[in-house]
Amino acid sequence: MGKFSREFKEFLNEYKIIGLAVAFIMGVAITAVVTSLVNNIIMPIITPFIPGGAWQTATVKLGSIVLGLGAFGGALLNFIIIALVVFMIAKMVLKEDKVTKK
Repeated sequence: MGKFSREFKEFLNEYKIIGLAVAFIMGVAITAVVTSLVNNIIMPIITPFIPGGAWQTATVKLGSIVLGLGAFGGALLNFIIIALVVFMIAKMVLKEDKVTKK
């Protein structure tokens, strides 16, 4: 079992699996925080401007087609905030003026 465990340890180190696992866990945690921010802080401020008042169930009817724009808008806002946070983290970690593909 010595060779197998040594190869497994080399695999973990070579592909930086531990760092990837930590990043994944942090990503899940920040997603929960951003979802709460959008649902409980940002969208209630926007709700008075939505006809009917309930942003999660806000829909637009085009003939027989009903589009759920409220839920989509919340998900889109979540994505934009998470993408912005990831960009800012990448900028801080890389300490560069412009984040570029390497």
